[in-house]
Amino acid sequence: MKKILIIEDEESITEFLELELKHEGYEVEVAHSGRLGLEKALERDYDLILLDLMLPELSGVEVCRRVTSVKDTPIIMLTARDSVMDRVMGLDNGAEDYIPKPFSIEELFARMRVVFRRKEKTENQFDHKISFKDIELDTISRTVKKSNENIELTKREYDLLLFFLQNINRVLTREIIMDRIWGYDYYGETNVVDVYVRHLRSKINLESENYIDTIRGVGYVMR
Repeated sequence: MKKILIIEDEESITEFLELELKHEGYEVEVAHSGRLGLEKALERDYDLILLDLMLPELSGVEVCRRVTSVKDTPIIMLTARDSVMDRVMGLDNGAEDYIPKPFSIEELFARMRVVFRRKEKTENQFDHKISFKDIELDTISRTVKKSNENIELTKREYDLLLFFLQNINRVLTREIIMDRIWGYDYYGETNVVDVYVRHLRSKINLESENYIDTIRGVGYVMR
């Protein structure tokens, strides 16, 4: 069962969408503000997000930008504003599609099916398993094995390992890692990267071999 997150502040629209989506067999969660929607989108995994452009606390465009900077969850923007610039802004910030209000539920379902087919086609084009030395990461099941033994990682540790594996032999600065894993607007301590690299090393390193090298004054590299 596919899981959908609706981020929409108009309760009448939310109730209508939730009812129709559940009738079609989808699992649905709802958020009525941009900030709450962003929290849910980052903390949980969804197959699709239906995102209103005009939201209280945090705009739909900003929610879209922050989500797509760290996750690959497809997003369809829903909005009463149908100017070319609005559409361009939504798509440039990572939205898969844009549908103006009012819309028919049949059209929305058709757009959703297109997004799902596109995502499935993309996933099938690439090997979902990434191997490096004795580490194997599965991007579909989000599991990690080392020497055929499962390694339990937090979501952030998993994302960090995946980023390293996608950039073998490339030196990654702390700023690049911070932007990719925590997002451009993260305001926490700058040493959070070092803390998570240390956690990751403790889980994947052998005493005889390092997987992630420190480049003093710059960042890290996996090689």
